Amino acid sequence: MEITYTKCGDVYLPGLIIEDDVSTIGKYGRMRKGYLKEHRSALYSSMLLSGKLFRHLAEIDQACEDRLELIVRQMKAQEGVTEELKVTDQLEWVRRMNSIRNRAEEIVLHELVYC
Repeated sequence: MEITYTKCGDVYLPGLIIEDDVSTIGKYGRMRKGYLKEHRSALYSSMLLSGKLFRHLAEIDQACEDRLELIVRQMKAQEGVTEELKVTDQLEWVRRMNSIRNRAEEIVLHELVYC
């Protein structure tokens, strides 16, 4: 890795370029970034300076989305939440799906974001 320096007055400053395109990172990637910044500042700084932070956040975001989808699907099957229930009793279906989604998100946050 080659670093270039720029002279500012009497001091040479490194020409570091940090990739931090948070606009393409989803909800879970942004939550992970906030957690790292607040609770694991040394790791956050290290990843930021080495250029690995954006890739890490994108991987965490994708892993969370995939895991959430899997858990929701499994919980729906286990609790008998079907399309038939959606047709016959929409409010009950929404109540159950909200409950499943909230529980699945808690699991994902604990397993992948806040670790």
